[in-house]
Amino acid sequence: MTMTYRISARHTAPALSAALALTAVWTLTRAGMLLLLWRDTLGIGGVGREVYVLYRHWYELLALGTFPPGDVTWQYPPAAGLVMLAPGAVPWLTYYQGFVALTLLADAVVTVALARAGGTGAWLWVGGLPLLLHLPLARYDVQVTALAVLALLAVRAGRPRLGGALAGVGALVKVWPVLTLVGTPRGPATRRAWTSAAVAAATLLAALVLVFTHTLGFLRQQGGRGVQIESLGGTALSVARLVGWPGTVEYRYGAFELTGPYVSSVAHLALLLTAAAFCWLLGWRLRSRRWTAATPLDAALSAVLLFTVTSRVISPQYMVWLLGLAAVCLTSRHTTQRPVALLLLPAAALSSLAYPVLYDDVIAVTPLGCGVVAARNVLLIAATAVSCRRLWAATVSKVPSYSVR
Repeated sequence: MTMTYRISARHTAPALSAALALTAVWTLTRAGMLLLLWRDTLGIGGVGREVYVLYRHWYELLALGTFPPGDVTWQYPPAAGLVMLAPGAVPWLTYYQGFVALTLLADAVVTVALARAGGTGAWLWVGGLPLLLHLPLARYDVQVTALAVLALLAVRAGRPRLGGALAGVGALVKVWPVLTLVGTPRGPATRRAWTSAAVAAATLLAALVLVFTHTLGFLRQQGGRGVQIESLGGTALSVARLVGWPGTVEYRYGAFELTGPYVSSVAHLALLLTAAAFCWLLGWRLRSRRWTAATPLDAALSAVLLFTVTSRVISPQYMVWLLGLAAVCLTSRHTTQRPVALLLLPAAALSSLAYPVLYDDVIAVTPLGCGVVAARNVLLIAATAVSCRRLWAATVSKVPSYSVR
């Protein structure tokens, strides 16, 4: 018994030390993020305005039982309304304080879930999120990412129904979490996951349709989206503007977009690239033959990267999704995505440099602003290429180009 106790203590002490270190780093970094949000003067400033003005406005409408009617800035699936309503559940705080507190709670849930899963994923999340400064606390992407992370960890743990249900709910909050199911193993696991996702999404949607009016109004707002200045197409047009293209930057649909000649062509090209990304994923799924415990995690990161870089919109908070998915990948020793996770860290830092620090330069399309966004997008393209190549090599190629360990 004495020997058993010594062995147990020898294993418990390092685990406890690691947990305490992770908790300390989380506490210090989140305190710094809160301080930045409290001051909210960095760069262009006003990062929190979206919460205490726009989100609060939506909250007041949703509390009356209606989604924002005819509001071009409301472009989210209906379950996003539940996130907007959630701060009302903590009436002893202001709406703004309640939103930030719930965002921190979701952040903590992700950290604990990743830490329990093992690997270095929790450290990537805890250390990577502050690279986006205080932005994650003033958007609802941490909550969405929490659903995606928990969905993937459930699939990894052999609970496809739970993973599917979480992904289905996430899809009704911000669409992209459904991509967490793209790499589920063939057979019963895939059927259970996708069936559970469809049932959960349909049930939640039916409930929202019964309770609220204008539930599907967001669909009308998506079609008019143009080319956001921070997207890949926006970068190409910004470079063209530096050398004489006559386009301008306008605030439309809740974001700064480029307008002028050839913009519609660039937007259509982005849609074609998105379709091509879907075809690649379908081809990968049909041709893949080897699955490891990490394949569902790696495939989710590849899928979200593909749809991010081909989008007409790449808002800086999209990096929250990518950091969360990369962190999940690092919970498995079989992952192929370690180089991708490393590429995403400087991409996150450049995103926060572009917004809010140098956003005046970005929307003025100065060489500095354009260069920072272009560098971030080059890193995202590189991360996508590396991610897809390594996923393909590990699951499709007859002779993998490297050893998966």
